[in-house]
Amino acid sequence: MLQIAQYQLHLLLGLFLIGTFGTALLFRKPPGHRAWKLADLVWVVLGGIGALVAIIAGLYTSDSSRLDRQIDIAYAATAAFDRDAARFRLRYCEGTDEPAITTLCEKVEFLSASTASNAELPLFIAVTQEVAPLTSLSFLVGNTRSDDMNEMQDMAARADAFDIERFLIFTSRDAQTDAAITQLRRSNPIVVGDYQIIAKSYDGLIGQVGKLREEWQYLQDNAHILLLQLAALCMVAFAAPFRLGKSIVELLKP
Repeated sequence: MLQIAQYQLHLLLGLFLIGTFGTALLFRKPPGHRAWKLADLVWVVLGGIGALVAIIAGLYTSDSSRLDRQIDIAYAATAAFDRDAARFRLRYCEGTDEPAITTLCEKVEFLSASTASNAELPLFIAVTQEVAPLTSLSFLVGNTRSDDMNEMQDMAARADAFDIERFLIFTSRDAQTDAAITQLRRSNPIVVGDYQIIAKSYDGLIGQVGKLREEWQYLQDNAHILLLQLAALCMVAFAAPFRLGKSIVELLKP
């Protein structure tokens, strides 16, 4: 599909020029000739099919906007977790010697490590934004350098290989953490409240990344609809000169 994006503008212009050449040949026929009626039929058939396919592709375009929203949500969830974890470490973990707090600090470090050390997470979020299917078939860009196309294909492959299960290295609660929370709930409930905020941020981050993976997979599974959209535009590009030529002939008709 990415290869098609590289030459889509050339394809559209080529078909338009072919249609224009065919229309020019028809100008040798007088107005009302059967050839002009066939030219009008070409426009009706191809233009109608192209419009129908464009409507179907428009539904896919609407679905693709969900990916953009989910990317924004995943970024927000990542930022919220990083912010909450950094605040907790700065506030409670520097110089503490209380075992229960140390346990929670170690858990926060583990949770942070499960996101910061896993390069696939930021890669996946960035890649889905760079090589989203609709972006890869932008009809306003035209030709793309071969090196860029190869890079986008490589990024898309790495996004497809992303496994959310490998991201779930740690959970926000376990037996040791629950014991520390139970102990601190009586002596230092503020620490417990702050840790619960971190746990909620982490669980929310995991959930949002999982939804992002689902949206990406949905669009990838249905990306063939974009090929139909390109085919519809090709039909219109080829048939439009015939309709324009018939209109000109009708205007010049004595």
